[in-house]
Amino acid sequence: MKRLALIAFVALAACKEEIAEAPDPVDLTPDALSFFCQMNIAEHGGPKGQIHLEGYPTPLFFAQVRDMVAYLKSPERDAPIAAVYVSDMGAAPNWQQPGVSNWIAAEGATFVVGANVAGGMGAREVVPFADPAAAETFIGQYGGNLLPLSDIPDTEVLGPVDLDLKLETPS
Repeated sequence: MKRLALIAFVALAACKEEIAEAPDPVDLTPDALSFFCQMNIAEHGGPKGQIHLEGYPTPLFFAQVRDMVAYLKSPERDAPIAAVYVSDMGAAPNWQQPGVSNWIAAEGATFVVGANVAGGMGAREVVPFADPAAAETFIGQYGGNLLPLSDIPDTEVLGPVDLDLKLETPS
């Protein structure tokens, strides 16, 4: 019986070592570059995203949450994903200044999808909120629907960008 307990303890200890803690979000700096376009993120308004890859010392930053979700849906990656964070637009000073440290875990965020708003790169944006009530207020002004990260449709982030759409830039 003692031997069985020892084996169980060793097995549990081994499992515990394999479970890595998610890295903390990294504050957005003025020199952060967007992963896809390598443009300076600070020069573009709207919510941002960051993805931490296992074994990489710094996250991949995204000028638009739409682009970040497209990356998540893509099968091509350099390493497994360790953590995903998005700007909490309910805590952002404004659309042009989405904040440098108001990151929330993407898995727990509420996303406004289909709103009539342009993100940092001009495409329709997927807008994250920590508080569903703040998201509902945003929907009242700009339209859209509430969805969790896992339910954001491919068509919202992988489809072509309609340049003829007249999207708003929130204040």
